[in-house]
Amino acid sequence: MSSLWPQLEPLLGKVQKPARYIGCEDGAQVPEHSPEKVSWLFTYPDTYEIGLPNQGLQILYELVNERDDAVAERSYAPWTDMEEQLRANGLPLFSVDTHRAARDFDVLAFNLSAELVYTNVLNCIDLAGIPIHSADRGDDDPFVAAGGHCTYNPEPLADFLDFVVLGDGEEAIGDITDVLRDTKGQPRKDRLRALADVTGVYVPSLYVFTFDGPRIASVTALDGAPELVEKRTIADLGDWPYPKNQLVPLTEVVHDRLNVEVFRGCTRGCRFCQAGMITRPVRERPADQVRTMVRDGLKRTGYDEVALTSLSTADFSGIDEVVGDIAGCGDISVSLPSLRVDAFTVGIAASIQKARRTGLTFAPEAGTWRMRQVINKLINEDDLYGAVESAFSQGWRRIKLYFLIGLPTETDEDTLGIATLARQCVAIGRKYNKSASITVSVGGFVPKGFTPFQWFGQNTMEELQRKVYLLRDELRRDHQVKLKWHDPKATMAEGIASRGDRRIGAVIEHVWRNGGTFQEWSEHFNLQLWLDGLAAAGLTVEDTVYRHRHEDEILPWDHLSAGLHKDFLWQDWRDALAEVGLEDCRWTPCYDCGACTGYSIEHVVASAVPPAGGSQGTGQRVELTLKPSVRA
Repeated sequence: MSSLWPQLEPLLGKVQKPARYIGCEDGAQVPEHSPEKVSWLFTYPDTYEIGLPNQGLQILYELVNERDDAVAERSYAPWTDMEEQLRANGLPLFSVDTHRAARDFDVLAFNLSAELVYTNVLNCIDLAGIPIHSADRGDDDPFVAAGGHCTYNPEPLADFLDFVVLGDGEEAIGDITDVLRDTKGQPRKDRLRALADVTGVYVPSLYVFTFDGPRIASVTALDGAPELVEKRTIADLGDWPYPKNQLVPLTEVVHDRLNVEVFRGCTRGCRFCQAGMITRPVRERPADQVRTMVRDGLKRTGYDEVALTSLSTADFSGIDEVVGDIAGCGDISVSLPSLRVDAFTVGIAASIQKARRTGLTFAPEAGTWRMRQVINKLINEDDLYGAVESAFSQGWRRIKLYFLIGLPTETDEDTLGIATLARQCVAIGRKYNKSASITVSVGGFVPKGFTPFQWFGQNTMEELQRKVYLLRDELRRDHQVKLKWHDPKATMAEGIASRGDRRIGAVIEHVWRNGGTFQEWSEHFNLQLWLDGLAAAGLTVEDTVYRHRHEDEILPWDHLSAGLHKDFLWQDWRDALAEVGLEDCRWTPCYDCGACTGYSIEHVVASAVPPAGGSQGTGQRVELTLKPSVRA
């Protein structure tokens, strides 16, 4: 194996952002390759500035390089200008660490965080010089793998992936590396069969689907492969204090700060939230370990901002003390990307932004209390207004409110309730600053697998657009409320990629072969390619995205397990339709969702007492950063 740098360096002057391709970050490694070692190329299928901060990729990168028998490097999807140069000069996808060709690695492994990057996955495989379809690969070809939240429905990519990892990767990556090391030189099919015995590993080629019209008729496991593939779960987050050496880039990236994960999982039970369902149970990192990781990380990286990450950071035990300790360390800005609205007090507002104020986002998700009961986001208007007042009173002038439209049972009254909340928030802000403003950001809801809403038929593109226009017209004269919305066309395409079975693979391939890369980016998104791909595959958007599923229907992900009982999810769906909210299971008897008992992990109660009044307290996201302006 040799570096491609001599051929790549002359191309850098011909691309828009050459820093995407040079590596050399603080924390980057230069591993020593050898034929005996298992080599991984961890690839984020989006641009460098989007993929570099990804914690999952950085954790696995460190863990593999700590081994004596394995090495790991990183790659990112080259932007269109670099792709053009690579293809014109006959050069392949490469690593940014040592600029080796992707084909020189044993595994090309993708992190899948969003469905519209799927065409980039195919493009990277092709740029690597690897056959697109797993069935066409031989013993000398690298394995193509994937992990991340999107792999809980890997079927749309089943034809292109050799294996998939479900759940936490920290332990799984070691077991997979052991298998690949011990089976070197054996036939590819034997190595894949051995991988299928690793808990959390799904090998799509060992499963055969039959269909009856739009429905799946049967799923059959071959060659003794498990009929149900269980996700991988680490029991103690404290055993994995990673990343220890977070990468510090030479160029601007999104979320350019020190990131420390404080706990994994969530018990808030928001019915629309796949992340909260699939990452159960809650596992906390010890507070002293958090302090150590923050202290050492700030000293090593030179950052002046730290983000404490989780799905609901205010649920972390002793969060006030930890935040206070960090804020007291000097000119350090503390960012809490996931914070409950009802926990956002004047005190927190004052302490977390002592250095500077970044963007502030609250996510009520729905415009009325009725709708929030349906989705189990049990925050009331007083919770939201109290949080908004706390922020404005501490000097914020602009606040962003995030909502979903197209939720189950939603009416126009629910949609217009978004405008009502926004106006009231402006009125609160004007008490402190006459220029106070609210940005309302609206996204279309896509029902995801392993949530109670997985049986719900997604709103049509036309219906989502109508609701957007309804809000736009309602807010037209409110000059201090700015309305932004996610393109309903892109929401529909996301539904195609996330809701379908493995027949959608042909659609993704059609989009890619017709130039449809970087579909996450508004300037490149092309809905017509997706519609043409559906037609060419003999599929319809109605069957794939819009229709409701039945209780007895085989769903594309039913042969996989996120640890949740399907009957629990069905009952929660019925409760949603009945507008029945469920309290956080930390303060109530167990709902028997399966997440804790299925993995013999005792649920970790984060806080000593429930929120004031005994209410759920809401798993409310507060992002103290601006979303990247480079994206759609």
